Amino acid sequence: MASSSHNTFDGSNDDAFDQYFDQRFDQYFDQYFEQTFENLSIQNGVQEEKRKKIKKRVYIERNREEGDVRLWNDYFSETPTYPHNLFRRRFRMNKSLFTRIVDRLSNEVQFFQEKRDALGRRSLSPLQKCTAAIRVLACGNAADAVDEYLRLGETTTRSCLENFVEGIINLFGNEYLRKPTPADLQRLLDIGEYRGFPGMIGSIDCMYWEWKNCPTAWKGQYSRGSGKPTIVLEAVASYDLWIWHAFFGPPGTLNDINVLDRSPVFDDIINGQAPQVTYTVNGREYHMAYYLTDGIYPRWATFIQSIPIPQGPKAVLFAQHQEAARKDVEQAFGVLQARFAIIKNPALFWDKVKIGKIMRACVILHNMIVEDERDGYTHFDVSEFQQAEDNGSSHVDLAYSTDIPTNIANMMGVRTRIRDRQMHQQLKHDLVEHIWRKFGDNN
Repeated sequence: MASSSHNTFDGSNDDAFDQYFDQRFDQYFDQYFEQTFENLSIQNGVQEEKRKKIKKRVYIERNREEGDVRLWNDYFSETPTYPHNLFRRRFRMNKSLFTRIVDRLSNEVQFFQEKRDALGRRSLSPLQKCTAAIRVLACGNAADAVDEYLRLGETTTRSCLENFVEGIINLFGNEYLRKPTPADLQRLLDIGEYRGFPGMIGSIDCMYWEWKNCPTAWKGQYSRGSGKPTIVLEAVASYDLWIWHAFFGPPGTLNDINVLDRSPVFDDIINGQAPQVTYTVNGREYHMAYYLTDGIYPRWATFIQSIPIPQGPKAVLFAQHQEAARKDVEQAFGVLQARFAIIKNPALFWDKVKIGKIMRACVILHNMIVEDERDGYTHFDVSEFQQAEDNGSSHVDLAYSTDIPTNIANMMGVRTRIRDRQMHQQLKHDLVEHIWRKFGDNN
């Protein structure tokens, strides 16, 4: 009988083999892991070095404190280097108005508040930031053009411009781009009657601003005539160049009539929220004010155009006075572009929203300058009309209620009155006779 010891399982050899296998596996794994980690470290180090070489930012020490001191000594100290007339020329406004704007922005807009960094170093001053924005608006230069004098980089200048226009709109927009109050309407009516146009409260027209960096997909929508993309500004201006209405944004392919169809210029009248005016022309009483326009505008009761080919002395005299008074809006466009070259030059921004904010801010600043300097160039003394306001036939009805219910019947009735061609013809005929009686003897 065979011995049973030959069939007994002996695990000692297996344990030794397992131990030897584990040691060899661990040794091989450690060597492979260390080699792989070393290769990855070398590769990542090379990539990191390349990344640092490519994206390394160049820091320029501009000595911004020195720029602030130089700016203060040149224009804002008690004995400035440059006199008042040069300040007015370079900042497009008087020093008192500019300092008022800087004070409001530095007190109410966080971006323009002076801060200190972790080392206790002062940031750019409000004067530097506002001056950079004004220089870009006034001169139309590139963002890095103010670096050498004001000591701030291109991206900082662009940020100053964007925050400046937003601050101007938020702080001053409600006051300097407002609807005419009853007092404003009365003054405009008095001036209009003095010039031979009772019931006239301004002139309306459109201006086109070239958009250089218009997206290619939009170029066909915004290009007309010269083939360059443009954006339209519709504005209403009065005798003193104050812009009462500014509608900006329609594409340049639209003419004045198409822009008028989109414009909110008559929304207050249609909604029953505009004050009622009353004036008399050639013995007839009218109750709707009007604007002076060029020949492209429709023949509505709220528009009075010139006579293109006047026949007879009355028509010639009317055309002369109408075209002279209608140039108010053309002059306002010219002054607006002369003050802010950024509007005269092609727009360089890609974002249409930012372009609209720049236009709106420039109109607000224009009105602020008009209010500050109006007494120096206007040809009319308003005090004369205030002392003898009862002598004219144009009046604002202060008892008129502007809380008319906005229903479709009232809106359609007012809209029909605005577009009444028969009333337009009657008013124009009466104005021709009125101007002949008022100015005919002088010729």
